[in-house]
Amino acid sequence: MEQSVLVTGGTGTLGRAVVQRLLDAAPAGARLPDGRPAVRVLSRRSRSAADDRPYDWATGDLRSGEGIDAAVTGADVVIHCATTLGRGDVEATRRLTDAVARQPDGSPHLVHVSIVGIDRIPLGYYRAKLEAERIIESSQVPWTILRATQFHDLMARIASAQRRLPVLAALAGVRFQPVDVTEVAGHLVELADGFPAGRVPDLGGPEARAHTDLTRAWLRATGRRRPPSPVRHTSPVSSTALPRTVVDG
Repeated sequence: MEQSVLVTGGTGTLGRAVVQRLLDAAPAGARLPDGRPAVRVLSRRSRSAADDRPYDWATGDLRSGEGIDAAVTGADVVIHCATTLGRGDVEATRRLTDAVARQPDGSPHLVHVSIVGIDRIPLGYYRAKLEAERIIESSQVPWTILRATQFHDLMARIASAQRRLPVLAALAGVRFQPVDVTEVAGHLVELADGFPAGRVPDLGGPEARAHTDLTRAWLRATGRRRPPSPVRHTSPVSSTALPRTVVDG
């Protein structure tokens, strides 16, 4: 991959995996022919003094827009992995898309990761994700959007958050189709190396499993003996409302 790639949210779960895939794929020690690092990480935080990996670092804040134009400058591709809750995600995507569109030498290819089924689940978090997609789709920048199912580590975090409670709740009748974060990262890097493709096919894990089964698997893997307690969920994300694309990729 002989192009400059900016990764937003490059220190997060998905962003770190994307950065590593890019470094693995980049020729000549992850540098471009002109000597610039092929990979640039955008983060709100300053770079750690102990971080000596061969990528560039841009400090910027998508919440305020500070530093975003400078971060995007010179990039051939922007992989947007940064995310937040609610309206913040919408505004961050708008600021990034505007910065991409402002580039004087032509807009970089914007590769955006989203969530499977967001157009069918009537919750605020998913509505914000859908609005963020529409901002990109209605822009004048070249874009690709990949929707993926939940990561395995999300399932683990849900269970781990309850580890000190007397009962470990699992959603009865609800299935998930978790996917490995490195699989999503690898697919994003492949998309970044290609032409803008608009909405591409969704990416899901190899099998859909009941949340109770996933919780039991976590209990076995962590050496805990208590059984999960099935809880009937009556919100719009119950099993009766989950679109099949959420669980079947």
